[in-house]
Parts: sequence; C-alpha cells; structure tokens
Amino acid sequence: MNGKLKIREIAAQTGLSISTVSRVLSGKSNTSEAAKQRVLASARQQGVLDEISTGRMLLNGLVVFAPQRAFDVRSDIFYYKVIQGIAQALEPHEVRLRYCCLEENDSDVSLFLQKMNEPATEAAMLIGIDDPYIHSLAADLGKPCILINCRDRKMRLPGIAPDHQTIGEFSANYLFEQGHRHVLHLLCLRRYTMELRLAGIREAYQAHNLPFNSDDTLLTAPSFGAADAELAVAQFLEHCPAEHRPTAILAGGDYMAVGAVNALLKAGLRVPQDISVMSMDGFNLAAIHDIPLTSVHVPRDELGEEAVRMLQRRLMQPNTPLGNLLLNGTLVARDSVRRIRTSQNQALVQKDGVYG
Repeated sequence: MNGKLKIREIAAQTGLSISTVSRVLSGKSNTSEAAKQRVLASARQQGVLDEISTGRMLLNGLVVFAPQRAFDVRSDIFYYKVIQGIAQALEPHEVRLRYCCLEENDSDVSLFLQKMNEPATEAAMLIGIDDPYIHSLAADLGKPCILINCRDRKMRLPGIAPDHQTIGEFSANYLFEQGHRHVLHLLCLRRYTMELRLAGIREAYQAHNLPFNSDDTLLTAPSFGAADAELAVAQFLEHCPAEHRPTAILAGGDYMAVGAVNALLKAGLRVPQDISVMSMDGFNLAAIHDIPLTSVHVPRDELGEEAVRMLQRRLMQPNTPLGNLLLNGTLVARDSVRRIRTSQNQALVQKDGVYG
C-alpha cells in the first residue's frame, strides 16, 4: 500500500480498523457494503482516491446487459469478443461478473430494474442497448454505468465506442487514394452506428469533390450476413451496364464482403483485377476465396478493456465530467484492393464558395 495513503486518519474518522480500510482501498471483497461506503466517502473527502493506482477495482459485482445474440459467437462475434474483453480485464480483480439479455429497443424494464436493484449489482455495462428509457433509469439509479457502442442522448452516462464516422471517412478516403472514383458502398443501416459510417463516407466524397449519388453509390442490405449481401450485389450487377460498374466495393463488414465476393465471382468478375473489395471490420476473416482481404479493423477487444478502465476512473473519481471515448480503427492493407490510375484532370463538384 502506498505510504501516502492516510489509512490511520480514515480509520479514525470512520471508526473502522486499519485492516478494514486497507482491504477496501485494495479492492478486496471481504468487507461489508456499509463499511466500504464509509471508507470510500472518507477517502474521497481526503483526496486519497486521486492518488490510488487505477489498477484497483473498488467493487465486487458487475452486470453486463447486452442483446441475446451477443452471447453467441456464431450470432454476433463482435459483441461476443467485447464481452470477452471485459471478462479478461476483470480477471485480476475479485469481481463477480454476471450477464443479462436485453433487447436493443423496447427493453424489458422490469428485468433491468430487478437486476440493477439486486445488492450484488454495484455497477453495470450496457452493450448495444439503444433504449433511451433504460439509459434514463440507469442514470437515475445512481450506480456506475458504462455504455459500450451506444450513447445516452441526454448526456448523463459515460460511453465508449468505435469512431464509426471517422472509420467510414477513412475507408472511403483509402479507396480514393488508390485511384478509385466509382465506389459502391454496401451497408446495412439497421443501427445509427452504420448511419454514422455513411455520414463519414459522404464527408470523404465532399472532401474529394466527388458526387454522392445514392442510386449507384449506395447499396443497402437487410442484415450483415453474407447471403443478403450476395443477393443485393447480384441484383445490382444484373441491372448495371458493364461500362457503369464500380471499380471497388466497400462493405460494412467481413461477412458482407464475403457476399460481395461470391456475387462477383459468380458473375465472372475477378477480385481485385475487375472490382476491388474492402471491408470495414476485418477481425473475422483474413481472406475470402484465398484472396487476402483489405480492411479497416474496427476496435473490438479494446472496447471491453477500455470500458473497464473507464469504470475504474468513475469509481475513483465519480464527480469527474462525463463524456464519450471514441476509438480509432486500424488499416490492414492486403490484396483485395488494387491501385488504379486516375485522370489528372478531375472536375470539381462544388462550384460555389463557402459564403455563396
């Protein structure tokens, strides 16, 4: 224990033993909740928690709320890996980790309140839960709560998520830098996070003075699955004249990229010689049909780890300002995107100045 900690002063102020104070400040679980709260209140008053290493976790019980599919690696590997990241980050601590399924929207309020009001629940994490009423309840209950890949629009809860908008912009920019000007964006816009990626893609078009025409630039699929993506691309190719085909497809996920490649190969087109394919995901598949996949890795395992660190900071300093931490993606350039030459004479789309 750091010698600067005023253990004796806290013990005298709270009427508890030095060993009890030491156990609480070390993050041990073998103390009563009442004693723990008395020690923490005194420690905050004396500024002790500001000096404690964030390597300690001052709680014993945490509940993770997530959609049902998040607990099945075959249904949603992204959220499944986020949950694994949380569990691994908590391994060094004496924290009992429990799980509860909630729908993304129209969540079971009674179930949420039941789990949150249990004495064993000292904090919570919400993964991909968009229900604003659940967010309001979590804030009102007063227990530390971290949002992962969702946001509290009333700004009462802290959150962490991939920077979806910048990831979309970066991905489109990469294709432009490789010389592609006619790109088909294959997305599933089921959640606002994908809308953010689309907003970033539009920003990239604007920055490069290129028109964004939804009719031949945006192709939406009802899910992130390979089958739906393959059907959407196949239908697109069937109605698209050869001279108007895109030179690249930017898919919203690895399995969507699988569908795109399947459709291209069945149409007699080669990847990347005829049409390049790029993914905004990148952790699930390194190659498709032996074609190494160029992709932007969206942070996944890091989300769980950083959420635990954020929770630690909230426990140490609960009065610090609330905010949202956005994590960048990482480009992995492989062989599914080819570089092409472009004309040196590129016409500007925006003819008017900023002030008219």
